[in-house]
Amino acid sequence: MIQWVRSLIFVGQMYLMIPFVALAFAPWAIVSRQGAVAGVRFYARYVRWTAALLVGLRSEVRGDVPQGEVIVASKHQSFFDIIILTSVLPRPRFIMKKSLKNAPFLGWYAARLGCVAVDRGKRGQAIQAMVDGVLAGMGDEGQLIIFPQGTRVAPRVSKPYKVGVGVLVERTKMPCVPAATNVGLFWPRIGIARKSGLAVVEFLPPIPAGQDVQQVMAHLEREIETASDALMDETGL
Repeated sequence: MIQWVRSLIFVGQMYLMIPFVALAFAPWAIVSRQGAVAGVRFYARYVRWTAALLVGLRSEVRGDVPQGEVIVASKHQSFFDIIILTSVLPRPRFIMKKSLKNAPFLGWYAARLGCVAVDRGKRGQAIQAMVDGVLAGMGDEGQLIIFPQGTRVAPRVSKPYKVGVGVLVERTKMPCVPAATNVGLFWPRIGIARKSGLAVVEFLPPIPAGQDVQQVMAHLEREIETASDALMDETGL
């Protein structure tokens, strides 16, 4: 019960902080994308700090943090992996679902970061729209984050990888960095309770540019799932 109350306090202050940070960084974000990056990075690091302080949930990043223009294909278990990725990547932008464009503060900052919104309900059109959006924004030395399974997936749950990330790697000719995580063991997809422990996001060796869709997909699923399972096993949970 005590941990649940601490979690409630943490979650409440986390969401209350959003408008304050968004408004504080808005003047800089209006004139420069770097201002938007600074705002979301400040917020992400604030959430990591308060998670450790209020609920005992520490977080760690392993591996070489990607730099330059690259695709980051990450395991997605909860909102916390987004927070950790945003806190360390130099210029992050996401492939996100179209409905988030209308979310208060989030939608505007996502646009300033250069995020690409797609309609996940129309698979063929969505893939083409995603590729077109990414190609239009290339050359800005940013890290494009995509979740290969398309949504949050609970720990130990099997869900197929979607082909879109393989198409992106083939069409853009950008290298792809897989990322594994165990955050879902501590920060669930839904609910208030947060567990104490060490949440990890691990950047894995990159997939070189120039591979075809089938090669990329096979590599991603094998490496991400194996590394994520190892990180979860490490916790003992």
